[in-house]
Order: sequence, then C-alpha cells, then structure tokens
Amino acid sequence: MGLSGIMRTGVSGMNAQSSKLGAVADNIANSSTTGYKRAETEFASQVLAQGGGSYNSGGVQAHTKYAISDQGSMSFTTSKLDLAVDGNGFFIVSDSTGAGASQALTRAGSFVPDGQGYLVNTAGMYLQGYPITNGNAPSVVANGLGGLEPVNITQNQLEATPTSTATLHANVDEDSAIVAAANLPSANAATAEYSHKTSMVVYDNLGNEVTLDVYYTKTTDTPPTTDWEVTVYNAADRDPATGGFPYGAANIGTSTIQFDTTTGQRTGAVTAVNITVPNGGTYDIDLENSTYTDAGFTVTNVDADGNAPSSVEKVEFGEDGTLYSIYTNGDRRPIYKIPLADVPSPDKLDPVSGNIYRPSIDSGDVRVGFPGDGGLGELAVGALEGSNVDLANELTSMIESQRTYTANSQVFKAGSDLMQELVNLVR
Repeated sequence: MGLSGIMRTGVSGMNAQSSKLGAVADNIANSSTTGYKRAETEFASQVLAQGGGSYNSGGVQAHTKYAISDQGSMSFTTSKLDLAVDGNGFFIVSDSTGAGASQALTRAGSFVPDGQGYLVNTAGMYLQGYPITNGNAPSVVANGLGGLEPVNITQNQLEATPTSTATLHANVDEDSAIVAAANLPSANAATAEYSHKTSMVVYDNLGNEVTLDVYYTKTTDTPPTTDWEVTVYNAADRDPATGGFPYGAANIGTSTIQFDTTTGQRTGAVTAVNITVPNGGTYDIDLENSTYTDAGFTVTNVDADGNAPSSVEKVEFGEDGTLYSIYTNGDRRPIYKIPLADVPSPDKLDPVSGNIYRPSIDSGDVRVGFPGDGGLGELAVGALEGSNVDLANELTSMIESQRTYTANSQVFKAGSDLMQELVNLVR
C-alpha cells in the first residue's frame, strides 16, 4: 500500500481520537445531568494482510460503549416527588400521554407535575405507573410494558369514604346488675335499662358523620360464663324529650357476647355486632378484645375507617413505589404504584436524546417488577442520582486524546511530505 497507506492510517487515528474527544465532550457537558451515564471510547486495531517484503499499515477503529450499569452518586432533596434507583433498574417513561406514546427507560427521576397534573422529568418524559383502584394492589406485566399509564396527581374532587370497618373494645364491670328481658335496650321501650353506654362516630356514603349509641347490658350471670347484650342505635333517632329511649327507629344492630367469669376474657363464637348504617354500609363492629373485670367500664380501643368530604393537600411516594394522595383530614390513599424495568445487559441499551434508553437486540428483553423484587434496586424517595462522570478522568482522557491526535497528524504529515518528495522525482 506504501505511502498512501501511511496517510490513511494517520487519518484513521485522527478520526478515532475525534470520536473519543466527542465522547469526552458529552461527558463533561452532562457531568451535572441527573441520571446521565458516561460514554467511553475503546479502540480496535485494523490489520491488513502483509506481503513478503513490505509492511501494509492498517488503522484503528473507535467503538463507543456506555457505562449505564454504573451507579451514580446520590444527592438528597426536599421534594417527595424526586426519585432515585439504588441498584438495578430504570423508571419507565413515555414521550406523551396519548394512545400512540412511545415508552422508554431512564434513571432521571426529577419529577414535577405539569399543567395537567402529569409527572414529568426535566426532559419532558412522562412517568409511567400502575393505577390503584379501590385500594387493590396492581399486578405487574412481567415481560412487557403493558398496563401502564402516565401518572397524574390531579385530584380536584372532594373525596368522602364511607366506613367499612370499625373496632370497639371495652371492659365491662363484673358488678353490673342483670337486666330483665322486657327492659333490654334491644326492646326499645321507655323503661329500657342498661349497664353501660358509649358512642362512636362512623361515616355514611356522603361523608356525613353518623353517631352511634352503643349499649352494653348484662343479661345472665351463670358461672363459668356471663352473657352481655350489645345493642347499637343511630343517635339521630333519640327521643327529644329523654335524650334516649324510646328511639324513633329500631336498633341498627344487636348481638350477645359472652365472657369467662374466671379469666375475664371474651369467650364463645360471637366476636362482633353487625350493623347497617342508614345511607351507609353494612359491616361488623369488632368486639374481639373486650374484657370482663372489676375495673369499671372503660373503652380500651375505638377506631373506624372512612372520612368526611376532604380535598387532596399533597402527594408523596412511599419507598415501595406507591404514590399516595394525602388529604386535608390526614387520610392517605394509594393512587399509583411505580414499577422498575431492567434488561439482562443494561450497557447494551440504545441511548436516545432526553437521557432515555430503548431496548435493543443486544440488551435483551425488558423485565418489569416492583422496587426490591427479583434483583431490582430499592427506591430512594427525596433523592436524585447524579451522573457517573468523573471530571478528573475526563480531563485526563481529553489531554491524552489531544496528544494522540497530534501524533497521528504528524504521521499523516510525514506521509504527505514523502509523497511530495516522490512526486518531485519526476521533475
């Protein structure tokens, strides 16, 4: 190949170093970009077949690879919508909210709501998640990106949740007198008698507070057991004159619970009283841990779910990837769960503008799961992953590449000068 081969080899070296300088330039420019993964340039020799008496110079070929699997440093923020992956995995994002949206993977987790309430990162990519309906945990499409939708945190409507579960544990006094059947609260007579009374608040379907009057009445005392009637009325039905019996409507639930007179613990099959709340639900009030001792009547635990109409105050992520709406009354409601995606060879993903990656033949198929499952990394809330660029290394590489580029240019110049001498021989 001779002198022309020398020149081509010099050009090959300069092209390769130009490619490396381009990668260094990108790395330095994105050293502060959230979730950026550095590019690296490696070289492969090109050797030509050699003749018997002369050497044919080949060249060098530049190959760019990406250190996508290398973890960047974590920096913590004050935003509960900032996310980082500690370990393997990527957030799933899309380029739009429409039906034809294209999905991709990213490590850039600086999400903020846009004007329509969708969570987007600094590249304008929409975070994808599984919607949670009626509190039911979503299932993962393990081998694909189906079932996902853009996460929208807009919750303009007032939310009222009716009560569906309730708990009322109390201690009843063993010294209480037995009440005759005709005078039990369940008979709803003006002459009604009872051993103890308490009240609790639940919510109907419209979020209205419903006050329940709960009566405990001793009906039998035949050791080793004693029976107590538990009767529930709607406080709105109280007799205006007496403030109680007779109520204007029948009780909304009654049951009999039994105690062991030796241990004071509840016994027997009945553990709850079933009630039906007007314009509300039908459910049990749990009486499981009620007791029977000589300590006077004491409510030891009372609780009921549900809430009055309330608006969303803020949203925040849990470390398991669940996005919660926080209402002004303190209620927390899960609305989305954020999955992570991974591939067998992350460094073989195809990088695309916007700090995103798309699966390729070399990277392998996408696998989806929730944070911490099946080798996927943990989710860090209120944190961002920085770039994995080391500026000192990049500047060193830049100097090396400059020097090598100059050396290759000298090889080209030497070949050019020799070619000029050869041309001048014919003059």
